[in-house]
Amino acid sequence: MKNKRFYAVFFTAALFLSCCSCSGAGESVTSTASDTPAASVMEVQPETKAETTTVTTTAEETAASEASAAVPADPVFPVNMETDRPDTSDYSLKEVVVMSRHNIRSPLVSNGAANVIATPHEWFRWTANASELSLRGGVLETEMGQYFRKWLESEELIPENYIPEEGEVRFYANSKQRTIATAQYFSSGFLPAANVKIEHYGELGSMQPTFDPAITFCSESYAAAVQEQFEQLGGAEIAAELAENYKLLGDTVDYTESEGYLSGELKDFVTDDTAILPEAGKELTITGTLKTASSVSDALILQYYEEPDPVKAAFGKTLTYEQWGKIADITTKYTKVRFGIPLIAVNSANPLLKEIRSEFTDNERKFTFLCGHDANIMGILTAMETEDYELPYTLEKKTPIGVKLVFEKWEDKDGNEFAAVELVYQSTEQLRSKSFLTLDTPPAVYALSFTGMEKNGDGLYAYDDVIARLDKAISAYDEIKAEYGDTLDDAA
Repeated sequence: MKNKRFYAVFFTAALFLSCCSCSGAGESVTSTASDTPAASVMEVQPETKAETTTVTTTAEETAASEASAAVPADPVFPVNMETDRPDTSDYSLKEVVVMSRHNIRSPLVSNGAANVIATPHEWFRWTANASELSLRGGVLETEMGQYFRKWLESEELIPENYIPEEGEVRFYANSKQRTIATAQYFSSGFLPAANVKIEHYGELGSMQPTFDPAITFCSESYAAAVQEQFEQLGGAEIAAELAENYKLLGDTVDYTESEGYLSGELKDFVTDDTAILPEAGKELTITGTLKTASSVSDALILQYYEEPDPVKAAFGKTLTYEQWGKIADITTKYTKVRFGIPLIAVNSANPLLKEIRSEFTDNERKFTFLCGHDANIMGILTAMETEDYELPYTLEKKTPIGVKLVFEKWEDKDGNEFAAVELVYQSTEQLRSKSFLTLDTPPAVYALSFTGMEKNGDGLYAYDDVIARLDKAISAYDEIKAEYGDTLDDAA
């Protein structure tokens, strides 16, 4: 990275001044920080009585000091958060296709969302209507657009103050407010001097066919095959490993004191009641604790991103970073079950797989930005037979908020074409602090791998191999229609 020496000197000086400032205040503060705090249950530090001294300290100051000391330190992530990224120093970047999840939004409240009635506490005062992109989300997405601009400029794919020629750049978003707004904010950071058009169709708030993760056909034999795959993954007990997570979530939001629980509308959290129902024209239906808990988990993690005070974000509880991760794991599991069953993935992701292939084989295109949802990315990666992964530096280990699935086309000096497929995302620390993204302080980058495919010595796939894997995932849709086509019930 450029200017490493400058940043090291700057950081050392800042640390020295900070230490001088603390010692000058006449107070002794002890703090510890680690990447993953070890505690696995909720910890509330016991209060200690202040000793009598000649220094006058108010009760409020003492309480504030004790509360501050009780809060576990946020993890300190490295500046370079790249994982297995290929060495492209001897290659030229020719094209980039981005499939993005929208950035931070307000919680969902439709389709039986339980978060509204699952706690007696008042939620964060959201800066946007339900399900819409928040003000923080807009700022973060602009930052990500600026980072991509600097990256592509450094690779000489685009010049500074780039104004694209017709057909060189495309922005296409689902018609939800949060996806259109994400694309708009990204484009402002990415092409600040250009008049960018964001493609979207139909009424605002509608789900368009390209981005709709619905099952586009279903038959009795197909539904039975989906159920069989679900049973192989654990069936009703597919969330058995979440018992501790459910308890932590319930204790954090005081679930059993909530309106929903006391009225009987919400039930006890159990790990053996998950059920699915595939239907044509609808997303896979999930019922049971996993759905309820995911709704609450999603809202609580969004509150953690938005609320600067982590204790306030946890409704007065003191959680470690590891515990926040356990809460996030609930929603991650829900997304994986709902959109990551292989037969569901090749069905629901088929339109976007075709869109990505079309863009990635367009020789006139330099950059494409598609904006949808976590369901889209989970479906695409499952259909492409991606090797299992857990993302570092983030609470959400599979499809974190604002994540970009990035397809990169590279060319060597002999004209041979290669490809990399990566996930680019802001770390939890970057989401909460709204920190600047630059080439020297980049977002996290995680290089993906696919089963049965080999990378070259520099960590790149042959471009044709990636296209072939897209083709395989796309053709799987026709194959399952042929195999399970009895009394086929196609969705409109």
